[in-house]
Amino acid sequence: MPITCDRLIIEPGETVRIQADWDEFNRILEELGDRRASRIAYANGLLSIMVPLPEHEGAKENLGDFIKVLLEELEMDRYALGSTTFINTETLKGVEPDNCFYIRNPSAVRGKYRLDLAVDPPPDLVLEIDITSRSHPEIYAALGVSELWQYSRKGLEIKHLDPTNGTYQVKPESQYFPGLPLTEVLPQYLKRAATENINVVIKEFRAWIRGRIN
Repeated sequence: MPITCDRLIIEPGETVRIQADWDEFNRILEELGDRRASRIAYANGLLSIMVPLPEHEGAKENLGDFIKVLLEELEMDRYALGSTTFINTETLKGVEPDNCFYIRNPSAVRGKYRLDLAVDPPPDLVLEIDITSRSHPEIYAALGVSELWQYSRKGLEIKHLDPTNGTYQVKPESQYFPGLPLTEVLPQYLKRAATENINVVIKEFRAWIRGRIN
């Protein structure tokens, strides 16, 4: 029997995994549509569909805001694509990050309405919140994402893609923000942002960046 979305019941905080071929994956993706709360990941014939909890979404939004402040203060152009669906029609892989940024060459994708990583460049920086779900570093590595940030209750890990073996290595700094101890500082601001006035927290974070720059 074909897999249909009306047969799927996924509660917030849960993940459903389904064996599906590439055509089934694309059909389910179309049925789910763009206006939904779930996230998907597909590789090696396995489709994962996750519905995040508010804690997950709050951390995602706040971490994305801090990244934007960093880029603004460092006067770096960027193109943010949030939870865009990224697919590669050659490797038959697909994933939706919690947030992502094009930093090196944002003009390469700016204005495009559909992306296929078989021909388009992957995001430079991907954010994944591992609070109520499991991220998929192996898919991001296969898609060629050069830097992956994974945030959990334990803290923030920054990982660089090693092109020689196609795996991620934990690093103390971001290649895009060298010299900034973000794995130490950002978790502190994220914890505050969860309970305090976000405008006040962002203002203080911005002041911290300016102090480091100067």
